Amino acid sequence: MMAAWLLGIVLAYFLLLLVVAYRTSRHSDNDSFFIGNRRSNWMLVAFGMIGTSLSGVTFISVPGTVGATGPGGIPQAFGYFQVVIGYLLGYMVIAFVLLPLYYRMQLTSIYRYLRVRLGESSYKTGALFFILSRTLGATARLYLVINVLQLFLLDQWGVPFAVTTVVILGMILLYTLEGGVKTIVWTDTLQTSFMLIGLVVGVVYILGHLHLGVGDAWAALKGHGYTRVFTTDVRSPSFVLKQILGGAFITVTMTGLDQEMMQKNISVRSVGDSQKNMMTFSLVMVLVSGLFLVLGGLLYLFAAASGQHFAGGDDIFPSLALHSFSPAFALVFIIALISALFPSADGAMTALTSSFCIDILRFQERTDMDERTKRKKRMLVHGCVAVVFLLCILVFHWVNDKSIINVILALASYTYGPLLGLFAFGIFTGRRLKYPKGVPWVCVASPLVCYLLSAVSPILFGGYKIGIELLVINGFLTFIGLFLLSEKPRV
Repeated sequence: MMAAWLLGIVLAYFLLLLVVAYRTSRHSDNDSFFIGNRRSNWMLVAFGMIGTSLSGVTFISVPGTVGATGPGGIPQAFGYFQVVIGYLLGYMVIAFVLLPLYYRMQLTSIYRYLRVRLGESSYKTGALFFILSRTLGATARLYLVINVLQLFLLDQWGVPFAVTTVVILGMILLYTLEGGVKTIVWTDTLQTSFMLIGLVVGVVYILGHLHLGVGDAWAALKGHGYTRVFTTDVRSPSFVLKQILGGAFITVTMTGLDQEMMQKNISVRSVGDSQKNMMTFSLVMVLVSGLFLVLGGLLYLFAAASGQHFAGGDDIFPSLALHSFSPAFALVFIIALISALFPSADGAMTALTSSFCIDILRFQERTDMDERTKRKKRMLVHGCVAVVFLLCILVFHWVNDKSIINVILALASYTYGPLLGLFAFGIFTGRRLKYPKGVPWVCVASPLVCYLLSAVSPILFGGYKIGIELLVINGFLTFIGLFLLSEKPRV
């Protein structure tokens, strides 16, 4: 009976999204789909970006990391907050370095900067690396949430995982097909609201069940070692400086150099409003991430008090919410979960469609196609993106990793590194490429070298393990490779 109620909630939620999509996509065109006609409200964009950035990974995986054991059997505790501190630094770079650049050049696709600065080969390489990066990252996030729905709801009805995935991707395709960014700005706002409500209700529910005030709860978390933030062991992958710097560079690349995230920012009327959006969003993100860690610690306290034991990871929150908490909270959890699910994919699908149409098919330069023809091609591309998402999610399901946040950070280190190197070379040097056709080779070689370096680092460096800083190394190697392909500009 409960499963039927929960499924009904999912369907009702989707119908609500369709209503919002219908109202926001009327009179839309290709410009509406790509950048919302540059009329988006900065406050809505800032609030909606919280849901996009947090997604199902933060909602499920971050609380699970608190009690998960790291090297030596020690709980990871609030160690993830080291990365969050780095996020804040990265958002400042985006607001005051990248956004003014994008607005000054009036970009629809941010990768057109590479074409202007470094030429056609760099432009195509950057766009293709974004397509690869965002496809892997978005599908990993989406897999996490679909897997929870499958395990705790649909398996008992015998619904295959592939069918669940097809239905959910079909839902997302329906409400993003026409309006694109213009619609997503509003649907993300709605979804962020429900997700944050689920977070707050979760904290309040556990505090009430354990009969703890805020001060008592913090003392209990501290007593179990969950409030530890900083790791001072230099050899550890979680060493504080590595985590902060890695978080900063991850933000610059996965937000500032990512078409999905920047597509919403450059849909705002002016660079000043876009900067206000970014800084407001960054401060709220820090607070919300901290609250998710507190929720994670409370989940482990609840499990211990009720005699349940978890090794840690992505399963603890859904397991408790759907099997140990009240039926009312289970409904709240499912609403919050699907609110985390859809932003994981709708913006990514739209951004990938935009990038492919603008950067690969060259919509803005084609004079042989009218708007109606472009619209049809754009819809076809959008459908193809959904099919690619389906295939990637099925692969993640086959691999079945239990802590998907680590997978996403690892993928980001390899696929976003070349983007970091390309943009850094273009922005911080005045050199021109002498051998532009070598750019794709450099951008492929750099991640391969990083993979080998990561594998042998404990042997070469006395037990030192490369962690989140691999992204920086990857970007640096790309930068060096581009430098070797370049020369001083001719006077």
